[in-house]
Amino acid sequence: MAGILFVVSAPSGTGKTTVIKAVREQVEGLGYSVSHTTRPPRRNERNGVDYHFVSKEEFTRMIQEGAFVEWAQVYGEYYGTAYETLEMEVGAERDVILDLDPQGGKNIKSRYGDDSVLIYLLPPDLESLDKRLKTRGTDSGEVIRDRLSSAFQQIKECLTYDYIIFNETLEAAVDNVCSIVAAERSRAKRMAHLVRERFNI
Repeated sequence: MAGILFVVSAPSGTGKTTVIKAVREQVEGLGYSVSHTTRPPRRNERNGVDYHFVSKEEFTRMIQEGAFVEWAQVYGEYYGTAYETLEMEVGAERDVILDLDPQGGKNIKSRYGDDSVLIYLLPPDLESLDKRLKTRGTDSGEVIRDRLSSAFQQIKECLTYDYIIFNETLEAAVDNVCSIVAAERSRAKRMAHLVRERFNI
């Protein structure tokens, strides 16, 4: 692997997508692997930019062909990271930030080991998450209840991650993720080739 895979996971409504977009704007050389999904696009989402929106038939075909590094079913819809999409970014010798659920994060860590870094983004508390989901206005009351129940279960997964960030404010959360990226890039094992090259050792 030429780059580092940064996986960001969070319960739905925590602000993960917003944080990732802001981090990408601030961090140079950080690619983004656009996931495939069967869910319908939300307002202002663009195909090929936010997600690759495909039918369930197309997604199933891709699963059968072994096209995904990881895939998961979440709230009745499918999400997956395609080899082709990920390898295009990694092949360009760029670090990549991935938006994955905990199941996907575990799969990436299992497959890529130390070349992957798992970051879990948490809401300040469940009450705040409930308010955010209602304010978003994209889900019915029943779906929001399901998301909150699922969030409570997912939050337990954060303890298996490398880093945990509370999204108290967008600015602080973005700063924390940027700091993690900078620190991971500066690890001795990742800088060794530069040291040898510059100092002839």
